[in-house]
Amino acid sequence: MDSVRKNGSSLLEAPRAAAPSKLPGLEQQRNAQWRMEAGGWELDDRLGWLAGLITAVEAHADELVDAVCADCGKSSWEAFAADVLPLLASARWTAANAQRVLASRPVRGRPWWLVGQRHWADRVPLGSVALIATWNYPVQLLGIQLVQAIVAGNRVTVKPSEHSPRSQGLLLRLAAEGLPVNVLRRTPATREAGADLLARESFDHVVFTGSTDVGRQIAVGCAASLTPTTLELSGCDSAIVLRGADLRLAARTIWQALSMNAGQTCMAPRRILVDATVQRAFLAELAPFVAGASACTLISEGAARQVDLCVREAIASGGHSLSGIVEGPVGRRMRPAVVIGCSPQCKLARGDHFGPAAAVLAANGLDALITLHRSFPQHLAVSIFASPQEVNVIARDRELVASLGAGFVTFNDAVLPTVHPGTSIRGRGLSGWGASRGEDGLIAMTRTVTLSQTSVARRIPAGEPQGLTRRLLRAMLR
Repeated sequence: MDSVRKNGSSLLEAPRAAAPSKLPGLEQQRNAQWRMEAGGWELDDRLGWLAGLITAVEAHADELVDAVCADCGKSSWEAFAADVLPLLASARWTAANAQRVLASRPVRGRPWWLVGQRHWADRVPLGSVALIATWNYPVQLLGIQLVQAIVAGNRVTVKPSEHSPRSQGLLLRLAAEGLPVNVLRRTPATREAGADLLARESFDHVVFTGSTDVGRQIAVGCAASLTPTTLELSGCDSAIVLRGADLRLAARTIWQALSMNAGQTCMAPRRILVDATVQRAFLAELAPFVAGASACTLISEGAARQVDLCVREAIASGGHSLSGIVEGPVGRRMRPAVVIGCSPQCKLARGDHFGPAAAVLAANGLDALITLHRSFPQHLAVSIFASPQEVNVIARDRELVASLGAGFVTFNDAVLPTVHPGTSIRGRGLSGWGASRGEDGLIAMTRTVTLSQTSVARRIPAGEPQGLTRRLLRAMLR
C-alpha cells in the first residue's frame, strides 16, 4: 500500500502508547513485521500505531472530507462532523481505555475446597477478522471497527463499500502506515467482493454493517462453518412524543435526525409516534421545517425512488403530506417528506426505506404508544421526548425500558448521543446482533481464555478421602 506522509502535531497523548516511528513507511512496516514475528507486536506497539493513525487522520482530514463528499454527496461540514470527528473521538477513547479493557483479570470467589488454586481471565485476539464495510458513514463506521479490531490484536481483511471507494481507500492507506504487512488486507470495492471473500476464505469472525436482507444472507453463510458474526443492521425506529414533551424541541430534534445525512442513518427515526392529545400542536411545530426543507442528495437514484415509492404508498393508504405537496425525486435528489395519518401497515411506517421521510402516527398515552412501537419488527435506537418528570419515571422502570426492544434509548434527543465514543451499538432481532464501538465493541474483538495455577505444596489431595477427613469435609460443607 502507498506510504502516507504524516505532518502536524497530534492532539492526543495516548496513555502508555509508544510514539509513532519516524521511519519511512516501508521500513516502518518491516520493523513492525519483525516485532510481530518475534512475538513482540504487543498492545503498546498497537497503541503506538493508533497514535500514528490519529496524527495521520488529523493531518489528512480535508482529504478525507473531500473523498466522503465525492463518494456520498454529503456537504463538507457533514462529512467532517459526522465522519472525521467521531472517528477521532473513538480512536482517542480506545487509546485511553484499551489497557484497562483488555487487561487480565483475576477470577475471585474461589470456594474453600479449591485451596491452593488461583484463576484469572486473559483477553486474546479472535485471530482473523473480516470487515464488510458500509457507505453511509464511510470513514466513521469502518474506521472505528478497524481501530478496535487491530488494537485488540487481530489480522483484518476489509471489503470496502462499492459506494465509497475513495474515502475508504484513503482511510485504509492511512491505516496501513506502520502495520506489519500481513495485519491489514483489502478486497476490491465491488458489490460482489464480499460474497467472493466469504466463499473463498475462512475467518474467525465476520463484521457486517448494512441491510437486514444482506445481513441474513451473511448469517446463513457463516452458520455453515459456525463462524461468529457481528451484524449491525438497520433500526427502522421510532421517535415517541409524550404529552408532557417540549414540542418545539421535539420537532426540531426529530427533524434534524430525520434529515441529517439525507436520512441515511441506521438509527434515524422512520416513524414519529405522538400522543393524540398533542398531535395537532406537535405538527404545528414540525410543519415549518418540512415546508422549508431543501432537496438533499441520496446515495443513488434507486434509493431516492424507493423513498418516493414509500411516501406515495403511505398517502394512498389514507395519509396526507404535512407540506401539502408530494415532489418526486430528480435523479439522486429529493426533498424530505412527512406523511400524517397513513396506515401503520404501509411501507413508510414500517421503515422499508433508507432516506429522509417519516410517518406520523397517533395513540392515546404511553402504553398505547409503546404497543404501537412494538408492533414494528426492528428496534435499534428509540427516542423518547417527555417532561423531566416523565423521563425520570420511564428511565427507572427497567421493565418498560426493556419492552422498547432497543439497544439505545435517548431521552429528549435523537441520534447525536449515540456517537459518544464510550457507548456501544448492539442490535437485536432483525436489527442484528453483537456489539460494536465502545467498551463492548473492543471486547467483542477478543475472546476470553481462563487460566488456573495450582500450588505444588497447598492442594486438595488426590483420591477419595476416608474416615475422619471425610467426616470433617462433610461438616465443613454444612
